[in-house]
Amino acid sequence: MTEQHGVVSIGIAGSLGPEAGAAVAEAAERAGFRGLWVNDTPGSDSLAVLAAAAASTEHLVLATGVIPVDRRPAAEIVAAVQRLGLPEDRLILGIGAGSTRVGALDLVGEQVRQLTAETGARVLVGALGPKMRALAAEHADGALLSWLTPARAAEQARQLRDAAPQGAGHVALYARTAVDPRAIARRDEEARRYATYPAYAANFARLGMDPLATVLPAPDEDLAAGVAAYTQSVDELVLRVITASDTLDEHLEFIEAARRALDAS
Repeated sequence: MTEQHGVVSIGIAGSLGPEAGAAVAEAAERAGFRGLWVNDTPGSDSLAVLAAAAASTEHLVLATGVIPVDRRPAAEIVAAVQRLGLPEDRLILGIGAGSTRVGALDLVGEQVRQLTAETGARVLVGALGPKMRALAAEHADGALLSWLTPARAAEQARQLRDAAPQGAGHVALYARTAVDPRAIARRDEEARRYATYPAYAANFARLGMDPLATVLPAPDEDLAAGVAAYTQSVDELVLRVITASDTLDEHLEFIEAARRALDAS
């Protein structure tokens, strides 16, 4: 796979489950993607999915995007990492504040410190606003961004690197992506739904962004061009898979279609 600047990874929902997650991970590694990011969706276990993915791969980076620490604190995460035997040299623990509003910075900062002290994994913070991004830059190994245009992603990546010690912070970005025309309506519906959530609505308004300008591929643009626009500024672009009906076959078809598109660029 051709790389522009940053690397490209695949992102899935934890609800896909361990068996399917292992198959997706194997296909992603074979196709040349850097990592597999798994959302810790309600009722699912991203770490269990990553344990299955670890068993089916050799070098794929394994990441959570993100675990909300208001419902799954650091002590529980550490215990699960140890119980599941996750390879910590390949592991990124992406965490976020979840639904916490009062004291979110203190909560996330405390959890970052514990995870850093008790695991060998890298710790990234899901950061929407400037204060959480500053925390990620100063105290974690980097940040996971989402719902940004390429221009806004470049701006926030620069700010994070400027604030990180020796500019060493890792900047990853989620972009909702549909390669199947049948999945575009579902991708766009998800973007519109996020725009109704107060924190995201405020962020879109503050940055002057249309949520539909943050998805891939953009209208009248191929996937490779959209990927290149992001990877010029972020260290890792996560193609968050959106399919028509969330089947394993659709996920495998997504990986193959994305591989072909990027190889051809």
